[in-house]
Amino acid sequence: MSPLNIKKGSTSHSAYNLHSGYGDLIERHTLAILVENEPGVLARVIGLFAGRGYNIESLTVAETDHEGHRSRITIVTSGTQQVITQIKAQLGRIVPVHEVHDLTVEGPSVERELALFKVAGKGDARIEAVRLADIFRANVVDSTLESFIFEVTGTSEKIDAFAELMRPLGLVEVVRTGVAALSRGANS
Repeated sequence: MSPLNIKKGSTSHSAYNLHSGYGDLIERHTLAILVENEPGVLARVIGLFAGRGYNIESLTVAETDHEGHRSRITIVTSGTQQVITQIKAQLGRIVPVHEVHDLTVEGPSVERELALFKVAGKGDARIEAVRLADIFRANVVDSTLESFIFEVTGTSEKIDAFAELMRPLGLVEVVRTGVAALSRGANS
């Protein structure tokens, strides 16, 4: 006990705030980064994540403004609120970075991902795979006597659910594009 008869950090009457204010809750965030389209920019952005031990769950990048020589990098990452704030601040300091938007906190956004699934099977498993693909609105983009390749577009959760259903039916291989996202409404 302290001279004031207050246990250290155990009461709201303490003169010291022992909590960071950010909490330890791990959150998933989608970041949209507008950068100069020049050699080495992607390596610098990814290097920031690798150098500090931040995880990238999804990464997509493409040129979005040919005349302005700008590309958009969409990164899905996870971390505490403090880590996400630190990532955004550090990204903003990289010279070829023009804008950093956290689509998760800036309002409603639309996220989509494309995936290709190779499913091999015969008989009833083949029929069931096509039936499930129809339910998920998956397109058959290739078919042989032994396998199908399905194309599925949707949220990451939809892609994951389709993969789980295809596993027992002969899922051979999966290729995913990563998340592409835009904020809803007229704002930029």
